[in-house]
Amino acid sequence: MNIKAEAGKVQGFVDKGNYHAAYNIALSGLNACRGNNDQAGTDQFIEIIRAVVDSLAAEFGSQPD
Repeated sequence: MNIKAEAGKVQGFVDKGNYHAAYNIALSGLNACRGNNDQAGTDQFIEIIRAVVDSLAAEFGSQPD
């Protein structure tokens, strides 16, 4: 799996504000890596998912005063 290409797709959806699609692509990548016993890939997709959640929180979450 080309994780760099998948990460680019995820980022494209984040840039458009489509977090649902971004998360789904990242989760699908994670599941594919898990199915292939690719722990390094799984870890990379976990980091991608964290970045999606961080972007979502930055855009829509409450900001401390």
